[in-house]
Amino acid sequence: MSYTSRAWRAAAPHLLPAPWRSPRPFSSSGTSGPTAKKSVPYQKTLQQQQQEEGPSRAPPASAQVVVVGGGSLGCQTTYHLAKMGLGGVLLLERDRLTSGTTWHTAGLLWQLRPSDVEVELLAHTRDVVSRDLPAETGLHTGWVENGGLFIASNKQRLDEYKRLMSLGKVYGVESHVLTPSQTKDLYPLMNTGDLYGTLYVPKDGTMDPAGTCSTLARAATARGATIIENCPVTGIQVRTDDFGVKRVHAVETAHGTIQTPCVVNCAGVWARALGRLAGVHVPLVGMHHAYVVTERIEGIQNMPNVRDHDASVYLRLQGDALSVGGYESNPIFWEEVSEKFAFGLFDLDWDVFMQHIEGAVNRVPVLEKTGIKSTVCGPESFTADHKPLMGEAPEVRGFFLGCGFNSAGMMLGGGCGRELAHWIVHGRPEKDMYGYDIRRVTPSVGISLPSRRFHHSLTDNNRWIRERSHESYAKNYSVVFPHDEPLAGRNVRKDPLHEELLRQGCVFQERHGWERPGWFSPGGAAPVLDYDYYGAYGRERHRDYTYNRLLGDEYTFDFPPHHHIIKNECLTCRNALALFDMSYFGKFYLVGPEATKAADWLFSADVSKAPGSTVYTCMLNGQGGVESDLTVSRISPGAPGSPLAPAFEGDGFYLAIGGAVAQHNWSHISTVLQDMKFQCKLLDCSEELGMMSIQGPLSRVVLQEVLDTDLSNEAFPFSTHKITRAAGCQVRAMRLSFVGEMGWELHVPRADCVKVYRAVMQAGARHGIANAGYRAIDSLSIEKGYRHWHADLRPDDTPLEAGLAFTCKLKSSIPFLGREAVEAQKAKGIFRRLVCFTTEEKVPMFGLEAVWRDGKVVGHIRRADFGFAIDKTIAYGYIRDPAGGPVSLDFVKSGSYELERMGVTFPARAHTKSPFDPDNKRVKGFY
Repeated sequence: MSYTSRAWRAAAPHLLPAPWRSPRPFSSSGTSGPTAKKSVPYQKTLQQQQQEEGPSRAPPASAQVVVVGGGSLGCQTTYHLAKMGLGGVLLLERDRLTSGTTWHTAGLLWQLRPSDVEVELLAHTRDVVSRDLPAETGLHTGWVENGGLFIASNKQRLDEYKRLMSLGKVYGVESHVLTPSQTKDLYPLMNTGDLYGTLYVPKDGTMDPAGTCSTLARAATARGATIIENCPVTGIQVRTDDFGVKRVHAVETAHGTIQTPCVVNCAGVWARALGRLAGVHVPLVGMHHAYVVTERIEGIQNMPNVRDHDASVYLRLQGDALSVGGYESNPIFWEEVSEKFAFGLFDLDWDVFMQHIEGAVNRVPVLEKTGIKSTVCGPESFTADHKPLMGEAPEVRGFFLGCGFNSAGMMLGGGCGRELAHWIVHGRPEKDMYGYDIRRVTPSVGISLPSRRFHHSLTDNNRWIRERSHESYAKNYSVVFPHDEPLAGRNVRKDPLHEELLRQGCVFQERHGWERPGWFSPGGAAPVLDYDYYGAYGRERHRDYTYNRLLGDEYTFDFPPHHHIIKNECLTCRNALALFDMSYFGKFYLVGPEATKAADWLFSADVSKAPGSTVYTCMLNGQGGVESDLTVSRISPGAPGSPLAPAFEGDGFYLAIGGAVAQHNWSHISTVLQDMKFQCKLLDCSEELGMMSIQGPLSRVVLQEVLDTDLSNEAFPFSTHKITRAAGCQVRAMRLSFVGEMGWELHVPRADCVKVYRAVMQAGARHGIANAGYRAIDSLSIEKGYRHWHADLRPDDTPLEAGLAFTCKLKSSIPFLGREAVEAQKAKGIFRRLVCFTTEEKVPMFGLEAVWRDGKVVGHIRRADFGFAIDKTIAYGYIRDPAGGPVSLDFVKSGSYELERMGVTFPARAHTKSPFDPDNKRVKGFY
């Protein structure tokens, strides 16, 4: 036995090796602290079952689905596949169930997170372990409902918890904000002297890994699934079909080959190695993740689990003791993942872990004199954005991922297992799983960090994965602020105007590897520097880091200090003109003999118009959900090798898509083309073309000096495009707007972008032109009522619900993907609807606020911002009728509304049209 106070004194300072000096820079220093045995705190583990030499049963010759990995996700996915009625479901585990990372997990379940989808996923996990499995099997899973307590040591943290409380009301999750004295009454052993407040969730709890997984296995096999232990996978057979598409063919084991069209990679830390067997990149890393288990503590029984985010520590009730763990700034990477590692633990590095002891002792002082009974330091897998990797891999059809759960595999396992099963059976998940989708190689709703998953060039970039995974781990307990940006893995993809804008004070955001303009600081250049690991591993932290300081200035839930700068950018666009660099946009060509046939099927709107036309449209899935919104322009063949007007045979379409979702669009289109066997090609020219959008009442006056074409309404009407010249360079000009003003987009070959940009800025100088960024676009677009995918529009929202029925060619007889679902919904009625709200009180909102109608919660806000032209807060959210009836426009108009922000309600007005320029005069040039 050792004591925490003795542990603190015994851990003398030791330096970790400096990065990049050796092939394994972040390995354990080998520092030893006070001795304590290595063992998990559970009465039963599946390691204790009798070990067999060979597989627990002979593998079958074939299976419909082979799940690889018998941890939380593997067992949950197998159970849900069987529950959905799928036959031929097989789970292969190389050792025993739970033997990888699941067996040592802390098993905490917190119901509230800053994402509506994650709240739903967590709710399903809780239902499975606390209700469904006991009812099906008669067995106890080990679920303990002792509640959860989030600690706030400052106002910003408590504001974050109040946001969670408001969201919880939408989903029926009971929670209470407590004062320090109320917290002391609830948890007498806690030091509350430095608290600002707490959030108490009575029905949070803990799960037992062995109990949960063994019960899942029992329930799955009862429904016909087969589970084979001691059967490691040695190979994945992949074959290429007649159309050049790679597909899963079989799984090889040491005990036989199993033919299957579908493999599910639930191998945890070992998922990367399993992916390599199929030629699939799995961007995750292994790290040591630890907690310690105390001796008995008098008076701790029945206390809630505690998460002290500001101290980066959690305290999990373990009977009459506590498990203490957290997320440190200098985690140890597992450099060489062992294939033989099963039911194993590492030696605890006390130098790394000691910061958690200090935070825990401060929060529960009795711990200073409490013994440490055991240490638990095991492997966990972590990803670059701290979100799981799920869905069908873009490289191989039929190869699905369910891994990289960042030590939350038990907590998210039930919800994600069900969604993954639905994905496999029905071709897509039931919920919006875009934030986890590997095809994005995200914005979650609210202010979880905006969509920024992985470009395909990054998924096997070890340095990028390592940097981003470290930052995501180190900041796991940080407050999630609206406008935060990563510092790791930056400057990977720069557009042709990057240096030009950087010199003019551009503060960049990162999306999908791209650096895109966020806003423009009058203080001058704010470059993003190489990642300094926050001073960990012996690295020196950057000093006088302007970019980091500007980010830190915006760590608030009030209006940020740069609010007036965003206002100036917006009003300059409304009153004169602004230039937006949108070069990070995805720019694809769909060309070939059956391009029109493919376009008719892919796009909800009728895009089969004459060359020179541009159409705003959606792409839907089979359930009528919106997979994308984009512009599609009909084009004529051009010169060979030209990124602006390529040569092709047949028909051609030019697709312009938001850069953060470009990879998702590419994957969706590619999948549809493969499934439908259309004879056409999808070409990516995103890197070869820049894109500038010049918007505002004076845009025509300025651009007429630059472009060699007539820009009058008659010669160049809205929603058209043409090839012309600007500053002597060939460009594609499109008359479009995403901000609600008259304007044109210029699509320019990369080499000519700076020349064209300077020509526009020079011509616009005497008219008051200004650079503007995406913070301004966000405000201007919501003010006009333009939708943002993935905020107002998601794969689980339909065009009818989102007010985009005009994008569906329902009056024609042309079939398109999702048409039947949309027609069925139209006939049945719309039971939820996207509504615009404004508040008279100028209060900042960011999403996740609860929507009250006539005293009842009817939904929550998906997206919010401030509209500077109308001088109001604007928010969009989907609402339902609590009585279960359809949500008509009359229903929307007849209610009395309030929006709840951090527990405080504000009167709101519902709008059925955009509150700014509802008649669309400005985009058509009528001022």
